[in-house]
Amino acid sequence: MAVRSAMHRAGAAALTELLQFPEPAADQRTTACSCGHQAHYRELRSKTLLTVVGNAEVSRPYYLCPHCHSGQFPVDIELDVENTKASPGVRRMLAAVGQDAPFDHGRRQMKLLADLEVTAKAVERTAEGIGADIAARQQEEIQRATRGKLPMVPSGPPIPILYVQIDGTGLSVVKKETVGRKGKTDGQPAHTREAKLGAVFTQTKWDGEGYAIRDPDSTTYTGAIETAEEFGNRIYVEAWKRGWGRAEKKVVIGDGAEWIWNIAAQHFPGAIQIVDLFHARQHLWELARKLYPNQEAEQKRWMTIHQEMLDEGRIEELVAALRSIDSSNPELSEKIRKEAAYFENHTERMRYPEFRRQHLFVGSGVIEAGCKAVIGSRCKQSGMFWTVRGANGILALRCCHSNGQFEDYWESRAA
Repeated sequence: MAVRSAMHRAGAAALTELLQFPEPAADQRTTACSCGHQAHYRELRSKTLLTVVGNAEVSRPYYLCPHCHSGQFPVDIELDVENTKASPGVRRMLAAVGQDAPFDHGRRQMKLLADLEVTAKAVERTAEGIGADIAARQQEEIQRATRGKLPMVPSGPPIPILYVQIDGTGLSVVKKETVGRKGKTDGQPAHTREAKLGAVFTQTKWDGEGYAIRDPDSTTYTGAIETAEEFGNRIYVEAWKRGWGRAEKKVVIGDGAEWIWNIAAQHFPGAIQIVDLFHARQHLWELARKLYPNQEAEQKRWMTIHQEMLDEGRIEELVAALRSIDSSNPELSEKIRKEAAYFENHTERMRYPEFRRQHLFVGSGVIEAGCKAVIGSRCKQSGMFWTVRGANGILALRCCHSNGQFEDYWESRAA
């Protein structure tokens, strides 16, 4: 550690020497200003930069526009250190640790692994800022797509099966983010905002029993706290980039949420739609517990009969069986009515034997795992309360990292 510290000091001294820019030549003492006029060279000015080898001093020309009185440092733009005191290398580190773990943990990691003293707030601001830049680039791409300019997709062979899976999970947010929003309990304010997540992946094989096998490393994620309409555009662009146009078989999987199927109808017409089997089973279990509270044996007996109907795709028979249940309890009667309507509305999305004959997935395990790994493990830890902007920045950063696009992003910044 002592040797490393000494090497850092030597590196910082050498870097300081490299960052001493001379005064501009006589014919280079003006530069264009954003107001349309010319800014004039005034003097050399210095600032301290935190680099990967510690603090270094940069001295560079300062220009001032006599018309709008705005100052600028062209060298800062060239070095990608405009309006920041951290080098690109340090910001890259801060973004990496900030997306991975709580910000104070990231601060400790920076000290342990890089021997750099930073604050937890610096990790937070940098990680969220980099994530916001990634999100802004995504929004530009999405906006172009909504105007008919879809991203260019490299040509390739047909994709046998391409899946889109969609889900949402609640994030605890600060009070200002829930003003005017109803909570899950009547009369109570909301305490969370829904983060929507989409996963796109491919399948080319199945095992000896006919069960689908996801292609290794084929999953990409995209997500944000936003409206269903906005998310629909987002997931469509992601699917398009993954080769939706050349997929031979297209599948959308989700739970019973109405907003998911509205997106499927609008953006993925013609795709096979499947309601997650395990989510559908959960609906039956909830009803079984209502019908036979504290009677585990009766619950299991009832489930054996009705789950068989579900698993075999006999949804009309299941709906009829549910509607034949008679109860004098108004609350229970309403629960039965809602569950019967749920299964009836999703009848064609629950033809599980037919889906299995096609060797398709019938569960949404990929997106549920994504909600836990991409969102939950980072953003739903005890005591965390987010702003929408901060959460969306971290989500964009985590999706970028999970998709293996983090290095591509930094290369694009340097271009």
